[in-house]
Amino acid sequence: MVLSTTEAALTILVIAAATLLTRVLPFLVFPAHRKTPPFVAYLGKVLPFAIIGMLIVYCFKSVSPQAWPYGIPELLAGLFVIGVHKWKHNLLLSIGGGTVLYMIMVQYVF
Repeated sequence: MVLSTTEAALTILVIAAATLLTRVLPFLVFPAHRKTPPFVAYLGKVLPFAIIGMLIVYCFKSVSPQAWPYGIPELLAGLFVIGVHKWKHNLLLSIGGGTVLYMIMVQYVF
């Protein structure tokens, strides 16, 4: 599908407007001089844990323990992420290192 110049410009304009709206909307809905509603504060406390749990389930959903490599790369990379995060408390290092370890195992070891 090839877009004309006008269509491409309109597409970029809509994407830019949507991005700007998502950046500005929280400041309009929750101004600095008003207290944040308790429900929103509650969501801010519980959603990160729920999202991490959902991502873990998503990452391990296609692992088959009955077929080679039996989920070994995923398990080792997951344990590596947990270990490095407990050791260094650096999210970027633990997730990045786990990803690199997983890709090395999948491409060269298993």
